[in-house]
Amino acid sequence: MPLVVEAAVLDAKPGAVRVDRSPFFPGGGGQLADRGVIAWSGGEVALAAVEGDWLSFDGDARPEGRLLLTVDAGFRGLMSELHTVAHIVNSVVFTQFGAPLTGAQLSADGALRVDFDLPGADNDRLRALEDPLNAVIASDLAVAAHLIPRAVAEATPGLFRSKSVAPPVQADGMVRVVEIAGLDRQACGGTHLTSTGRSRRVRILKVENKGRHNRRVRIGLG
Repeated sequence: MPLVVEAAVLDAKPGAVRVDRSPFFPGGGGQLADRGVIAWSGGEVALAAVEGDWLSFDGDARPEGRLLLTVDAGFRGLMSELHTVAHIVNSVVFTQFGAPLTGAQLSADGALRVDFDLPGADNDRLRALEDPLNAVIASDLAVAAHLIPRAVAEATPGLFRSKSVAPPVQADGMVRVVEIAGLDRQACGGTHLTSTGRSRRVRILKVENKGRHNRRVRIGLG
């Protein structure tokens, strides 16, 4: 996804503008929405939220003409790093336990949590995953995304692993798949690093029992 885009105003009202194109990730799948700036000849405002092709902000300004939309690169980078780590965790847990993901949440403080359907799992085995996770990061595996037809995606075992998030099907019926070379393929609409080696090492901060089936793993960077 680009970090800077020039866009045209399609509609505007106090506190929001509708644009013909946008670089902003709206959030979803546990990833927080992009932060950024909306600038035009008459002013500049900070992005507050993305709802389809509408961008909202605080105040009652009405942007007009051509806009320059700029993503906060630092925050996008953090979310991409955490999301890539979440895929690594998902893959390692799925390989070792065969457990589906039940939820995930990335945080602005540089941590994330991932939940798995793991009834009766030994929490010590989950804590011991820190070394395998960091081994994947150190391997510097390439990360790339591509589109495949929905029917093909739904017929591919293991491509949809979340029990709580619907497959990210686009308007043209295509599904975006993120692949970590030699390790993992998952349907996903979020942002990611270009290789696992661009992530910092991770630490498993805590493993919690959240109900009879759910295990929550909290992970920090660095």
